Amino acid sequence: MKNVFSFCNQKGGVGKTTSAINVATLLGKLGHRVLILDMDSQANATSGLGIEKPSIEFTTYQLIVENVDPLALVKQTAFDNVFLIPSNPDLAAADLELINRERREYCLKEKIETLKSDFEAILIDCPPSLGMITINSLVSSDYIIIPLQCEYYALEGLGQLLHSFELVKQNLNNSLEIGGVILTMADFRTNLTQQVIEEVRNYFKEKVFQSVIPRSVKLSEAPSFGKPAVIYDPHNKGSKSYEEIAHEFEKRFLNFEIRNPKIETNSKLESSNISNESSEHSDF
Repeated sequence: MKNVFSFCNQKGGVGKTTSAINVATLLGKLGHRVLILDMDSQANATSGLGIEKPSIEFTTYQLIVENVDPLALVKQTAFDNVFLIPSNPDLAAADLELINRERREYCLKEKIETLKSDFEAILIDCPPSLGMITINSLVSSDYIIIPLQCEYYALEGLGQLLHSFELVKQNLNNSLEIGGVILTMADFRTNLTQQVIEEVRNYFKEKVFQSVIPRSVKLSEAPSFGKPAVIYDPHNKGSKSYEEIAHEFEKRFLNFEIRNPKIETNSKLESSNISNESSEHSDF
């Protein structure tokens, strides 16, 4: 079952986390069980889903470094069918911890294999680098999803990312595929945006999602309220664009069902704690 997706770009600030949490939330609303792995020590996906970083004891650090049951790390979020293994700054030390490990590139894959049958989609929010955590994420994945800012510098860094993708595919995970490219932060008033969109579509062809995410103040505001933008303001243009991407994502990849999951909604999870944490962000 191919259902693990790395949202990956070594360039920061391209809408990687925003894309991951909004797509996950919309897939959850469509009835799909989705798990997000926050593999970035900045933990933006964690806070963007309403979970306070200081309150977290068990995170993706334990997932990749320690011998912990992955199911015990899964937390239920306040959003329908969306689950999370959160992160915090401790994860920054994982690269050093893995240096002398045997099969260090496969540490995460071995853990994810035990989770795949419980979720229709596992979305990995990768860090903005091409270090050991990102390599582990790509080795664990069936597809790479590339959020790409509609600007010139984003294109410059794309070559390095594709080179890393090819190295991982050839040497560590020959089943890894480019699942799609999400064009983000588009300013349709500029010729540069139109040129970038045209170049990316010419190169990646049908891999590029049809909807383009515009620049939006609401997309930037939403994380400060601990909510994905599609919940914070579902009617803004950015949210509507993510709705279209989620439907296309569903059509491309999610044509199967999860039966008898080990993880039930409101079962074995600290849902009450999550709800309490999330309620702090609900008034705005």
